[in-house]
Amino acid sequence: MTEHALTLSPRRWLFAAGGQPLRVLLALGSLMLFCVLSGLSHALIPLALGTIASALAETDDSWQGRWRAQALTLACFAAMAFTIEALFGRPWLFIIGLAFSAFALTMLGAIEARFKAIGHATLILAMYTTLSLDHVAATEPRWHEVALLLAGAAWYGAWSVGWAALFPAEPVQALLVRLFDALGGYVRFKASLFEPLRGVDIERKRLSLAQLNSRVVAELNAAKESIFRRVGSRAPTGRITRYRGLYLIAQDVHERASSSHDDYNALADAFFHSDVLYRCQRVLALQGEACQRLALSIARREPFVVGGATVQALSDLRSAIAHERARDDTPQRRALLASVEALARNLALLDGQLAGASQPEAQAGRTDMDLYDRSPRSGRDALERVRRQLTPRTPLFRHAVRLAVALVAGYGLMQWIHPAQGYWILLTTLFVCQQTYGETMARMGQRVAGTALGVVLGWAVLTLFPLPWLQSLVAVAAGVFFFAARARRYLLATAAITLLVLMFFNQVGDSGLLLWPRLIDTAIGSALAGLAMVLVLPHWAARRINALAADAMRAHAAYLRQIGAQYRSGARDDLAYRLARRNAHNADAALSTAVSDMFREPGVVRPHAGVALRFLIRSHTLLSYVSALGAHRIALAQAQSAAALQQSIEGGAAALDGLASAFERGAPEAGGGAAGQPVREALALAVAPDADEPVALVRTQLGLIALQIDALGAHTEEWLRAAAAPAPGPAPIATEGSGGAR
Repeated sequence: MTEHALTLSPRRWLFAAGGQPLRVLLALGSLMLFCVLSGLSHALIPLALGTIASALAETDDSWQGRWRAQALTLACFAAMAFTIEALFGRPWLFIIGLAFSAFALTMLGAIEARFKAIGHATLILAMYTTLSLDHVAATEPRWHEVALLLAGAAWYGAWSVGWAALFPAEPVQALLVRLFDALGGYVRFKASLFEPLRGVDIERKRLSLAQLNSRVVAELNAAKESIFRRVGSRAPTGRITRYRGLYLIAQDVHERASSSHDDYNALADAFFHSDVLYRCQRVLALQGEACQRLALSIARREPFVVGGATVQALSDLRSAIAHERARDDTPQRRALLASVEALARNLALLDGQLAGASQPEAQAGRTDMDLYDRSPRSGRDALERVRRQLTPRTPLFRHAVRLAVALVAGYGLMQWIHPAQGYWILLTTLFVCQQTYGETMARMGQRVAGTALGVVLGWAVLTLFPLPWLQSLVAVAAGVFFFAARARRYLLATAAITLLVLMFFNQVGDSGLLLWPRLIDTAIGSALAGLAMVLVLPHWAARRINALAADAMRAHAAYLRQIGAQYRSGARDDLAYRLARRNAHNADAALSTAVSDMFREPGVVRPHAGVALRFLIRSHTLLSYVSALGAHRIALAQAQSAAALQQSIEGGAAALDGLASAFERGAPEAGGGAAGQPVREALALAVAPDADEPVALVRTQLGLIALQIDALGAHTEEWLRAAAAPAPGPAPIATEGSGGAR
């Protein structure tokens, strides 16, 4: 979070993570109190582990949805726990069952995020079950441990459902805080592009902007899903009405903030001796600060006050533009000034959107406020989503196989060297093995370092605080910190969970004996996860970049066509338009993420990463020009201009579809494609010398779009020809189908 969000109270800090740390505190604290008062200290470990597994399965939902999810979670937990209990001590059956479960539960992630969380948490509970059973004496019934694990999971589930019923809007509030904070950071960085300085590396700034845009898109998606789960097809009530209005405002602000009206280098050259661009920069910086102040007001539930600074800055910008217009200057400079005027109008409209955040309920007057439901429509739809992923070409299938193989290898190694508490190897492998190479490598280092830190802290606490009840308090605090930090501070979260485990296991034995074995097992499990990532069906980002580039081009084309239709009928923020806009930004964010992942992979598997990076920058620039065209939607009065616009837009969209087809085929189009056609068609809008302002703006934006499509066509040809040529250096580590589908 930014400096604004850092001023939140401790209560808001707990709620900022959806309230989960506070729920964990209540669940673990009540269980610890129960065990201390009843004298059942031996029950604390399985109860706590069940609580943690249940919390890891939790996803944002309404109380009805959370009730259904908890019922499914407990059913999966019970099936897994009793299966582990039946197979414990039978190595061959155990590892066959574990491998099959790892593959099947990982593939559940194809349905939606809720099932992905449940599947992963069920595997974690399987490991927790083995850890609990490993401490059971031979004379004690093992099913008692399983029952306690399930009791802990059910206890947290009760807190989860009750919390969702008592505070239905808190998660939406937390997500909107994050959304406007990210949007403010994006807008403030966008302001840095408006510097009348020569020699600035605009391409590098555009790359950073694309990466920031990925974060904004992710926050928009999370907020939308949270609102939809509480509204669905019903009319919203209470605070949810306000929050849905704020979400729609964020969508509109994002479209206007992500738009570009001309080439920044050309603007810097033309207005090098003017203060016009500095005034544009000031307006954007103030609007970015306003977004972050809005995030703070949402967090504090205070009325949002826009303030007059931006209004004055906009007035100063208009005065500077009028002064420049009065100068007798070149036609090129006047054309660029027209782009600045369009930018000023866009910034004024953006400021109006932010001003509407003081009364977001007014958004209820919009004709179409529907949100698109991406969850499965039926059981058949869910099975179809899994079936589409059951191919070695998909990253999810490869990850499922990789995880199953890694767990089998870990179990075999455990049986061979037979270390004390060897099941920690499997648990570490399960946590470290991620779907991408970069994430797995990052988790490896953080897991080992975090475990080492946790072991040191554990040794210090065991030495300084020998009383069991004090150690239990430390364990509860560590559990709360783990859930507060695991999303952003994984190293510290790992240290916290290590400390929790050491404190709780010390209640039934000498936890000091676990210190070194815990660290060694973590190193072994992390190494196994890294080896599996490289040796077992690796799915390098460079190998799937073709499919993502094709998706981005088709999404941009669909967005462009939706904009064209609204220039014919008038601006209308209906579901079809907002869905096309969101799909375009989602595809752009997915491409940006894949390119970032590519640069975290070994150089041998990404010999042509440079051209992919240039393509990403051009793709994001194209989207910013298309967004500007969408931000100024208006029905064109001149029939000739409207017809020329439709012809130009269809030509541009067809060219983008052609680039997508080239990526899908893995070969450039014969003759270099039709990317030049939109340029010629865009100039058709200039036939009337007395064309009005909207037509001139559309012509300018179409020209910029056409130039980007030409550049994308050249990058596509370079990319595909380079990919078809033999790569220098050693052969790839593993082969897979070209352009693996997502």
